[in-house]
Order: sequence, then structure tokens, then C-alpha cells
Amino acid sequence: MTTSEKIEKVARLIATARQIAILTGAGVSQESGVPTFRDALEGLWAQYDPQQLATPQAFLQDPALVWDWYQFRRGLVRDAKPNGGHLALAQIEQRKPNTWIITQNVDDLHEQAGSQNIIHLHGNIAQSKCFKDCQGMPTVIDVNALPDADASPPKCPHCGANVRPDIVWFGEPLPSDAMVSAFNLMYQSDLVIVVGTSGLVSPASDLPYHAKRNGATIIEVNPDQTALSHLADHKLEAPSGAVLPLVMEMWR
Repeated sequence: MTTSEKIEKVARLIATARQIAILTGAGVSQESGVPTFRDALEGLWAQYDPQQLATPQAFLQDPALVWDWYQFRRGLVRDAKPNGGHLALAQIEQRKPNTWIITQNVDDLHEQAGSQNIIHLHGNIAQSKCFKDCQGMPTVIDVNALPDADASPPKCPHCGANVRPDIVWFGEPLPSDAMVSAFNLMYQSDLVIVVGTSGLVSPASDLPYHAKRNGATIIEVNPDQTALSHLADHKLEAPSGAVLPLVMEMWR
């Protein structure tokens, strides 16, 4: 089957699907210039191991160091814009409202592209919360409204604990409501599109297996072979920003 025929086949599957679940990973954001988790360590930060910075224990030991690293990462994300892959996925939702994006990414590029049905498995790097979640899970804090907004880190206005990024660190469970919603979508969807993820990070990597067991058709969009490639019924071996706009052009 030629590349053009593969693209046309995928376009037909999307057009005829009843419910679509889309799992996105770091590759989608990387195409917009957002470094992957490990690639974000450059310059001053090159001497650090990201797995030693992205933990509750690291934050307790040196909150200023961890906060400043995430401020650096936030700056990288702020400069990024949605690419053709983000825009194409938003167009799918516009034409098929029963479409949901389940993302492992902590940026808001899907939102910027116009997608609305989004489940963030690993949190939102632009958002901050109380380290103790003193007012509930999560206790979201608007840092810009705090008198010590420039501190590293600021203090929670409710309890005085340090404010931290509202993301999932190593050793922390994923938000239970997000995971329940994600697994339910995998059971309910007849088409699952896996975009730009290596399939190595559990439990997100388990999601396509549940969909497959429930009879869903799996499409993978990734220029590389991944741990999930063997599950795919159809694969587009190209970056999402290049190939998904072509899929949308085929969808008449």
C-alpha cells in the first residue's frame, strides 16, 4: 500500500468512526519546538538528572532549585505554538464532536489549537498548586496574584506551604479522575489514534491495549517504531505535523 493509500484509508476510518480517542505524547509537542523531558536539560541545567529534579523529595530538599528549573521549562513552553498535527486533531474534534484527546504532555498546545475535549494525564506545567493541597486536590494557586510571586518558590496563601508546579512527578500517582475517564474512553471508542508517544510510560501506555481488547481499531502516527507499533492496525510513518494535515485534506 502506498503512502497516499494509507493516508486515504486513515481518513476514511476517521470519517466513519463513532467515537474517537486520541493518545498524544511528547513527539507531538517536540515538533513545535518543546524539548522532551530529558532534552530540556541544557546549559546551566545540563549537570542535573531530570529524574532527580522531578520528585517530591527533590522539592522538599531544595525547593528553589526545582522551582527555578520548572520556570525555565515554562519559558520554553511559552515560546511554542501549535503545529499542523495539533491543528489537524482539533479539526477532527470540530467535525466529530465525540472525539477526545488524552495527552501525556503538560503544555497547552492542544488547547491553543482549538481542541476542547482534553484529558491531561500528567498535569499542566503552566499551572501551580499548594504542595500540601490544603484546600482539596488540587489546590490551584494563581502565582501572579501572590505578593511573593517572584519568590523561588512562592508560598500558598492558605497555609503557607511552598507552591509547586501542578504536574505529576516521579513517584506520584496520576490523577484518578483523569485515569478513570481515559480508560472509560478506551472502552467506549471504536477508533484510537496514538500520536507521537513511545509507549514506554505506564500507565498511559496501557490504554491502547484496553482499547484493542475491546475491539477498537488502532492507528499509530509516528516516524519511529515504538513499543505500541505491534498493536497498530494502520500506521502512518511520519511526523504528525506533516501527515495529519494530509489526512484532513483527504477527508472530504
